[in-house]
Amino acid sequence: MIELKHLCKTYKTATREINALDDISLKIEDGEIFGIIGLSGAGKSTLVRCINLLEKPTSGDVILDGKNITTLKKKELLKLRQSIGMIFQGFNLLSQRNVLKNVCFPMEIAGIDKKQAEERARQLLELVGLSDRAESYPSQLSGGQKQRVAIARALSTKPKYLLCDEATSALDPNTTRSILELLKEINEKMGVTIVVITHEMKVIDQICDRVAVIDNSRIAEEGKVSDVFTRPKSQIARELIIPQGRAVLDTKGGRKLRLTFDNLHSNTPVISDMVLECQAPVNILFADTREFEGAIFGHMIIELPNDPRQEEKIIAWLRTSQIQWREEE
Repeated sequence: MIELKHLCKTYKTATREINALDDISLKIEDGEIFGIIGLSGAGKSTLVRCINLLEKPTSGDVILDGKNITTLKKKELLKLRQSIGMIFQGFNLLSQRNVLKNVCFPMEIAGIDKKQAEERARQLLELVGLSDRAESYPSQLSGGQKQRVAIARALSTKPKYLLCDEATSALDPNTTRSILELLKEINEKMGVTIVVITHEMKVIDQICDRVAVIDNSRIAEEGKVSDVFTRPKSQIARELIIPQGRAVLDTKGGRKLRLTFDNLHSNTPVISDMVLECQAPVNILFADTREFEGAIFGHMIIELPNDPRQEEKIIAWLRTSQIQWREEE
């Protein structure tokens, strides 16, 4: 288990102090995929780098499996880091080494026998779907392939934890999806605990079990992904789920309602049922719904007809439904 207790990180310049992290406390359970989401500059990358002490906290504790690693000596810390893999947005591959030797590199540092290291590297390349590119160089690979090599390299020392710092933000949507599916497969097959740092909610809801939302160097809220997605408590979480400028269009219809779908069965035709039952049309202004384990979660903003009687019918129908709703200003 990863436990962060009252973590603070302050950078000092010639003229002022910058608080990158302010009293962060989190628990990340073994075997889960935990997401940390926030806007640029919120402190999320600093936070993940504090977990393996690439950034040393100004104060607070980082506890891995019951051991406070902030008190470790340099040699002990280097040994412990073998149990924490890390992948980055920019891949960070060694351009003068081929794929196989890139994956072998951490094992060379750890003093693992060359033959044994190459055998494990080939197994990992098989896992990430690149067994045929072992002799290729980074310049010959696509972005998605480079990230797969980086994932294989991060797994080479058999880590218990894998930290992903904006690992998909430089990739196109299809490649992002495939990388996230690979991370989920690694989590399920190898039991590796994965921490995902991102600014995109679609990354979080695709693979994460729980999520912490970070804003202005502090944790704004934390919980199950489905709970945060359907019932965001903080303003920053609402902005990340429904970006500003997309929530409500400026139209000339009637009242605007936000519907929140919370654990409805995925084959329930909610809007169709409402329109047919009420015999009243509605205009869908925004929708962002996702399926988690056969149930629908999400938000939809609808515009009611500019007719008081039809409006009353829809409101009455919603009051008897399982759907949470509120009026948009």
